[in-house]
Amino acid sequence: MTASILTELRTTTPLVHCLTNTVVPQITANVLLAIGAAPAMVDLPEEAEIFAGIAQAVLINVGNGSAAQHEAQRRASAAAQAAGVPWVLDPVAVGALPVRTGLARDLLGHSPTCVRGNASEILGLTGHSTGGRGVDATDPVEAALEAAEELAEQQDCVVAISGETDLVVSPGRVTRIHGGHALMPLVIGTGCSLGATVAAALGAARSRRHDAVVAAHALFAAAGIVAGDVSSAPASFEVAWRDALYTLTPDEVTELARIEEA
Repeated sequence: MTASILTELRTTTPLVHCLTNTVVPQITANVLLAIGAAPAMVDLPEEAEIFAGIAQAVLINVGNGSAAQHEAQRRASAAAQAAGVPWVLDPVAVGALPVRTGLARDLLGHSPTCVRGNASEILGLTGHSTGGRGVDATDPVEAALEAAEELAEQQDCVVAISGETDLVVSPGRVTRIHGGHALMPLVIGTGCSLGATVAAALGAARSRRHDAVVAAHALFAAAGIVAGDVSSAPASFEVAWRDALYTLTPDEVTELARIEEA
């Protein structure tokens, strides 16, 4: 299933509308191009609302945004819901910071297809904790499993938790993805661009939403393994990782990343 979804992603080139934080637009766009998707960053509220209905998928990342961008995110998520376009909520640093926490919880009312974050962000979003240390998780992945299961049931969505082992949770289903590398957290934007990759996979295979989210995480996990084998520091890792996202075949991804169904 993972290989077929990644093949479909690369053959259909889904257009992904990214309303993301100011730290990561360039790396997010580069990652989307590397995996075979088409990136677009449209932040004006009036245009974002229109574009959400045109794109094949939408990413909404609440990290480090402006008041205007928050309005654009509200409009875009509502428009995506109305048009049946899959969209991903990335609750960056949610929990301790009140504005983005309120925004992310409000956006849940527009039925995200997937909520993707680290363990502390998922716990903060669901009110089980006050979040992590900024964008960094202070909770282990498995600590957020129960909260993710509750959120998936309440929202009828997929919840993805990234960490040393990634968790993908849907109502009645849990999948773990093993791979990656210890240098990944030292490269800015890996988590944020993962959210965009999840959106791209959903845009290519929207009827198989759980498997699409798993495929996106497997691709990142496999690329991390490949990059880690040829890198010794963050800068060289970033280049090797982006190259691996581009060069890995779908079959190679399934060979490298270990996918475990609970």
